[in-house]
Amino acid sequence: MRSPILGLLIGILFSASVSAQELVIPKVTYPSLPKEGATAEAFVPKGWKLEKQQSGDLNKDGQDDLLLLLRMDDRKNILKNEGLGQDPFDTNPRILAVAFSNGTGKAFTLALENHTLIARTEDPVMDDPVGESGGVAIERGTLKVDLYSFASAGSWSTGTTTFRFRSGKRGFELIGYDSSSTQRNSGEVEVVSINYLTGKVQISTGTISDDKLKDKWRKIPKKKLLLIEEIGDGLAFDPGIGN
Repeated sequence: MRSPILGLLIGILFSASVSAQELVIPKVTYPSLPKEGATAEAFVPKGWKLEKQQSGDLNKDGQDDLLLLLRMDDRKNILKNEGLGQDPFDTNPRILAVAFSNGTGKAFTLALENHTLIARTEDPVMDDPVGESGGVAIERGTLKVDLYSFASAGSWSTGTTTFRFRSGKRGFELIGYDSSSTQRNSGEVEVVSINYLTGKVQISTGTISDDKLKDKWRKIPKKKLLLIEEIGDGLAFDPGIGN
């Protein structure tokens, strides 16, 4: 005979499962951004908002360029979620963009338009990958993108992933990768740092209770640098260091 408590737990789990299954993510169409503009706002399409912007020289011409993080602003993409995770659940997608100064400092030309590296959040148990900080910056003449991973259910792993890109003749090339992950159940920690220009990899492992992590160094073969468009979803990216 099934106990009342067991029946209640099964009912709760079944209800959450059904609610999660009924959560339908609306389809979206990504617009093409204007090719030129005089201001950051000129690159924001109708129905989108400018979530973050920063100025800095990304192509080493001595002129300040624009780094933009755009987000769709549509209430239909903010969902009522009766299951596990965020409620309300904002599924509005983002576009990462860069516009280079044309040399006058008064007009800019679109140089990057990407909506895959910072992937659209489609699982309510996953936190926003960029959060309130915006997750993007111009740092020492490079484009830096920080992504955060935390699941309120279904995974013990949490951590951050950082990509560094430089502007080259082919586009924005991946020159650096850093990740830090912690298993909340076991306390295991792994930190990976890769310099794709030198092929050097540092892997540090241990636990959150350790005073110091154990470091290992290795080399990976130098290859043609990946372009930002070739990476796809940043949180699902394989940095290519093997086992």
